[in-house]
Amino acid sequence: MDIWSWISELPNSVEWNESNSPPIFELASDGHDDSTRSIHLKAERTSGSDSEAVVTFMVFLQGFHPFNAQKPLWVSEKCTISSENPNFLPLLLQLLQEIITNSPTAHDSTCPRSQLQKLKPEPIAWIIDSHTPESLSLFFNLVFTLRLFWLCACDAPSEAGSLYFHSLLAPILETASSRKLASVLRTFFITVGVDTELCFMRTLGYIIAKWCIIRELSVGLQTLVPSSSSSNPKFSYATESHGLWILKGYAPVMTMKLARSNGQKSKFLSIDAKEAIIRYGLAHHQLEAHVQLEYTVRFHDGFIQVNARVDNIRLHVARLGFKHGNDVDYVEEKHFPSRARVWVGPEIGATYVAGLSLGRSTENNEREVEIEKNVKGNFEKSDVSKVKASARSSRRTRTKSWRMDQEAEGNASIFDIVLHDNMTGQEVGSWKPMGDESIHGLRGRYVGASRPFSKSGSVVIAGDEYGEEVGWRVSKEMEGSVLKWRIGGEFWVSYLPDQAKSSHFETRCVQWCDEVDLPLIHGKIT
Repeated sequence: MDIWSWISELPNSVEWNESNSPPIFELASDGHDDSTRSIHLKAERTSGSDSEAVVTFMVFLQGFHPFNAQKPLWVSEKCTISSENPNFLPLLLQLLQEIITNSPTAHDSTCPRSQLQKLKPEPIAWIIDSHTPESLSLFFNLVFTLRLFWLCACDAPSEAGSLYFHSLLAPILETASSRKLASVLRTFFITVGVDTELCFMRTLGYIIAKWCIIRELSVGLQTLVPSSSSSNPKFSYATESHGLWILKGYAPVMTMKLARSNGQKSKFLSIDAKEAIIRYGLAHHQLEAHVQLEYTVRFHDGFIQVNARVDNIRLHVARLGFKHGNDVDYVEEKHFPSRARVWVGPEIGATYVAGLSLGRSTENNEREVEIEKNVKGNFEKSDVSKVKASARSSRRTRTKSWRMDQEAEGNASIFDIVLHDNMTGQEVGSWKPMGDESIHGLRGRYVGASRPFSKSGSVVIAGDEYGEEVGWRVSKEMEGSVLKWRIGGEFWVSYLPDQAKSSHFETRCVQWCDEVDLPLIHGKIT
């Protein structure tokens, strides 16, 4: 499905110039000859001259009874195109704006859609001009598919939604993690800002969540989508900006690898209603990770010193599709971050690094022990003296919910943040309950003064708590160059019942890795 190439060729198309019927592109079809049902995109000239045409694009259905095939699902704004200078910026800009406007809100979002500003055309025009046709085609196909979701899910017969998931969404998910598409998305997010980025990725995450739910159902709908692990997209990108290395990642929880569970792999329809509702809500969660490392470069006689420290590691599990005030059972049940393992260092095989120094010692906590002895005596008049003695000892230790360590693997520094259960002392991400074991110290985890999470369930590890630097000594010969530094991480989310009475438990993980720039230039970073 290459919509962009078809649109780009319209000004020079023989069909466009000689035929009276408008060009039509078949987006999807069920392939049955006797009763074919299909989704089409039509380009219709409304006015203009032979050298310049005013075009309107329309999406319409065919063969879906009793839907009126003459009534379009969607109509674009007018685009003025010519063979010398086809301008499809208004079309792309409209699609992006409508995706943002219709994006599902996170339950605790502070940025309602009504407050989002309209996209400016300049950044989108720059994206069109600065990328190859192949990369731009992947980007446009993804954008168009996201916009088409709401049309097929809300404004069309249910069969059109089934056709969408089978013929349109599945191929897009196969390419969602490709490097060429990731490059365009990275540029897009950097140019339009984080608010638009969140709306875009939450739309994609919501659609993938629905796709995963359909795949889990065992009533025939699972045949609509492929079940291969390659169709589980996860997206991340890294960038260097203002002395910071930044890694961002988004993963719908259902696409994350299942690391541990209590062995209950029942489908939605084979468990009781309460469990099904809980799992349905959990399927709409998306992990949003933001890693921010501050780095400095100092030049010395004989070597260059590169230091890095944690500025912010922010982990948030967004609950997509629900709004404040919705009367939905168990809506407060959600996954929570249970571990983050972030690494940063030179590219593998680099010989220009002389050494790595870590900045945090392994904790060796002291145990504080109290011993109390009581002696009781009886001095009443008696032929035999009675003396009673008793001893009591107690042990007191100080524990934290989150333990932070540093490690090294080759020349890569590793920042490890692990959540522990205050009641049992066990590491949550590696815990596997036995039998009906369900008592834990993480009930009510979003309330109280000693809670391990924010009220919204997020985790923020900032430099004031994890501020020790790590450092590398780099060869003086590398001065004046821009090196590639790798940054990545593994992130775990877990679910334990909070308010609900349930035996369901699971831990899932995802891994991202990318590259950032390290400029070794005087005056660039100090």
